[in-house]
Amino acid sequence: MVIEAINGCCYGRDNNPDKGDYFKLCGQRFWEFISSNEDLYIELIEPLGKEAKERNDDFMQSYSRMVNRFTVEFAAEFCDETGAIDWSKLVTHNSSK
Repeated sequence: MVIEAINGCCYGRDNNPDKGDYFKLCGQRFWEFISSNEDLYIELIEPLGKEAKERNDDFMQSYSRMVNRFTVEFAAEFCDETGAIDWSKLVTHNSSK
């Protein structure tokens, strides 16, 4: 029985997969190797892209809420009534013993 090491890469192209001690399969070659379907790499793209967009939209909403929350907390704690940063208070909070 011969065992061959395979370095699989989900994307890209390497037209010289035989590296001597191992094979490097990229993109279509990798997906075909693991599935026996030479078109799997294309079939995966559309659903992955749709899911990535949905997750990205959810992430951006959550991220924006957190930025707003941290901004309000920072301003309340480390800014004066004009909105200027009270550097002495901030540095003391961050670095005092």
